[in-house]
Amino acid sequence: MQVQLSDNDGMTDMSDQFLTFILGDEEYGIEILKVQEIKSWGPCTPIPNAPEHVLGVINLRGAIVPIVDLRCRFGMDPKEYTTTTAIIIVRTEHDGQHRIVGLVVDKVSEVYHLGADSIQPIEEGANGQDKGYIRGYGQIENKLVVLINLAPILSTSLDAGAR
Repeated sequence: MQVQLSDNDGMTDMSDQFLTFILGDEEYGIEILKVQEIKSWGPCTPIPNAPEHVLGVINLRGAIVPIVDLRCRFGMDPKEYTTTTAIIIVRTEHDGQHRIVGLVVDKVSEVYHLGADSIQPIEEGANGQDKGYIRGYGQIENKLVVLINLAPILSTSLDAGAR
């Protein structure tokens, strides 16, 4: 499975769209504009002395892309990779540098349009979480989706040894 995300079709403002994915029993979301593509799980080349959550790197059309296991990064129990395991390739900026990183998730879920009235910002220190990692909670019908900030998660992941 490989999905290339296309440009806006004019139907909705893409800045309000979130790609959601499953980790354990929770659904998380990231801004669709940060997603470059979605790939099926495949092995990667390990990096010596990398943090545990940095599985290694892959060659993506000539670009060397670090792969981060979000289950491990979030302190969740490991899970065997299956046919639903996916790598979400994201683009982010840190310290003025653009980075492309692959995020291993249990399963890709949906793309949702969330207006400002559907997003609840997180309070500092709520639930013991660092406010920098969580943008807020998206309310979709009867469920809450944890909306994450990629930059702080990835900067601490990659600055710890894998560049």
